[in-house]
Amino acid sequence: VSRSAKARQAALQSLRLALSSKSLSEFLLERRLTLTDSLEKCLKKGKGEEQALAGTVLTLLCLQMGSGPEGEEVFRSLKPLLVSVLTDSTASPSARQSCATALGMCCYIAAADLE
Repeated sequence: VSRSAKARQAALQSLRLALSSKSLSEFLLERRLTLTDSLEKCLKKGKGEEQALAGTVLTLLCLQMGSGPEGEEVFRSLKPLLVSVLTDSTASPSARQSCATALGMCCYIAAADLE
């Protein structure tokens, strides 16, 4: 993961574009842990726009992974961070909104338990 916030944001924007224009589920299956790890870092250490983009990319990743065990795994590992950003009153409104959307969509698609 690049140390530059601008480079990370550019990478997230490229990922957003790729995930929203092509079906990449096979490609993503092998790389989901790397992607999840990178998104986790962006949500934890990023600010504003970076967190918002990470939430959007996570939503698209969940859509691509689907409701199987892989999608569940991605969602389960990032759910606490999404809730953390969502409930952080110092986080930017766009980051909170993006994390709320990611939480709702991923929960709808990939949550294993009905709770």
